[in-house]
Amino acid sequence: MSSLSSPSWPEMLRVFGRIGLLSFGGPAGQIALMHRELVEERGWLDEPRFLHALNFCMLLPGPEAMQLATYSGWLLRGVKGGLLAGLLFILPGFAVIMALSAVYFHYGELPLVAGVLFGLKAAVLAIVVEALIKVSKRALKSRLAYGLAVAAFVAIAFLKLPFPLIVLGAGAIGILASMIKPSTAAVPIEISAVALPGLVGPTLRTVLAWGAIWLGPLAALLFLPGIPDAFSAMAAFFSKAAIVTFGGAYAVLAYVGQQAVEVHGWLVPGDMLAGLGLAETTPGPLILVLVFVGFLGGARETGLDPMIGGLAGGSLALFFTFAPCFLWIFAGAPHIERLRSVKWLTAGLVAITAAVVGVISNLAVWFALHVLFADVGEAAFGPFILPVPDLASLNAAALAIALGAGVALLRFHVNLFVVLGAATLAGIAVARVG
Repeated sequence: MSSLSSPSWPEMLRVFGRIGLLSFGGPAGQIALMHRELVEERGWLDEPRFLHALNFCMLLPGPEAMQLATYSGWLLRGVKGGLLAGLLFILPGFAVIMALSAVYFHYGELPLVAGVLFGLKAAVLAIVVEALIKVSKRALKSRLAYGLAVAAFVAIAFLKLPFPLIVLGAGAIGILASMIKPSTAAVPIEISAVALPGLVGPTLRTVLAWGAIWLGPLAALLFLPGIPDAFSAMAAFFSKAAIVTFGGAYAVLAYVGQQAVEVHGWLVPGDMLAGLGLAETTPGPLILVLVFVGFLGGARETGLDPMIGGLAGGSLALFFTFAPCFLWIFAGAPHIERLRSVKWLTAGLVAITAAVVGVISNLAVWFALHVLFADVGEAAFGPFILPVPDLASLNAAALAIALGAGVALLRFHVNLFVVLGAATLAGIAVARVG
């Protein structure tokens, strides 16, 4: 860390505050914004260190963009810098998504609001595809990387293999390839060794401190009497999601949506896509859609006044989603920084990033099916489970809006807010026509 410049606290506040306020468009756009602010314009981080941090954050469960902001702040000003950067990245969007969740809960059935949400859902499909293209260009630099991406897509989309298994498999393949034939690895590799100075004590103290911050409130909500069952279930669910949802924001959404709808009943099927559309219009990590999930669950299932229950549920989602992120970064970053020269480890991280492209591809397909078709079933072909949409249930208006948004974003590079605005107007027009 000594080789990096040390910006002042006012500079940190100004720059990371701007990142938090302007970080629209999902993780791909947010990572690009951080790269421009921290690497290109100010030189606070160099390119290799930024990419090394990004690969580590892609390996972690949870939102990679928020964790990258936290990691960057830690590199620049230690734990306090990481806290400042991480909190500034999420709090502006948290305030906005809470307000939008309240509007959706109370007025989501009105034709005007329903039209806005219809347009947003269709535009989100184009945004996810654009993000997939951007991530692919950054992550897929070799034939091995392309192969890992395809294999990950098949594994998660058609074989329904758990994501942690896919992550471990991709990492192992990347490491093995770097050792057997460096030229076939995801990046050129030379094996080297690095000494690890005494980090056990500081790491243990970090784990204990942040573990208590995270797990203490969890235990209270689970075991203290008088807590609504929905709040206890949310605390446990969002804590579990923070542990098992590898692959960043896009990878987590399908899992959370399925659990929130089919297992807990906090949402109905259309809610998750509406929440994602709202989250795309707010700054901060896309995974703030979990605040929307918590708000609806708290408003509907706790027996409290809907606003009180919703605000409490959204706050629980925020805390239990992001508290573990600080633990992962503050406990892991010192080790990862000292392992930057271990090339085989870098190969494993890069291979995992390639596999994540396959996971995002699966999400793009999932969104496309549920945005464009009213009925989507499944059919088994040997070990493969394939989605089978009812072609007669195709929504031509949603297809037209999604295609228009895709052309605007990918061909003409129209500003995201202009695209979202046009999509909402188109959705309102569709709702008025009936």
